[in-house]
Amino acid sequence: MQPPLAPALRSFDLFPTRIWQAQMPTPTAQLEEWVTAVLALRAASPRPAGRTNRQGWNSEDMAVLEQPVFAPLRQAIHSGCASALDGMGVRGVPFQLQSWINMHDRGGFNFLHVHEGCLLSGCFYLKVPPGSGKLVFRDPRPGVIHGYVKGAVPNGYSDIQLTPDAGLLVLFPSWMEHFVEPHDSDEPRISISFNAVAP
Repeated sequence: MQPPLAPALRSFDLFPTRIWQAQMPTPTAQLEEWVTAVLALRAASPRPAGRTNRQGWNSEDMAVLEQPVFAPLRQAIHSGCASALDGMGVRGVPFQLQSWINMHDRGGFNFLHVHEGCLLSGCFYLKVPPGSGKLVFRDPRPGVIHGYVKGAVPNGYSDIQLTPDAGLLVLFPSWMEHFVEPHDSDEPRISISFNAVAP
């Protein structure tokens, strides 16, 4: 009796979703200068803008990176966005950066949201004390939550947790649902969030 034939399966990943990360070679003194600038912004305008941030502070100002103190960071982020967009096939399209501060006090978080209508989104971490909440990306395939397979395996359902670190730059598609887990430290967690947008 012949053994049963096993098909020679070829796999195809149909819907890849790419994010980008870079650990920026930013000197500690530069990060501290930026943190000082952020704390001064909060002191000057202590009322949070709201949006998706809870139990913390975010800036009303949506052009934070245009301030002279952040000029080197703005240039690096713009260059990173241009490179990522090029990898997405979006070449030669002019864009500008929206940017704002996200700060979490103890218990602070961002609820699930997207950045609608943007070319690309991202964040840069200025201060990440122990106990900082993770950035979590929701699986963008709506039907997969109903599947049998769970976990970070092919065709499984799993949210992806990204552990932040000071100096880390993260870029991601603006349509990806994401949130930030609650912050568990008395020192604030500070990041600059941004969108690449068509003018």
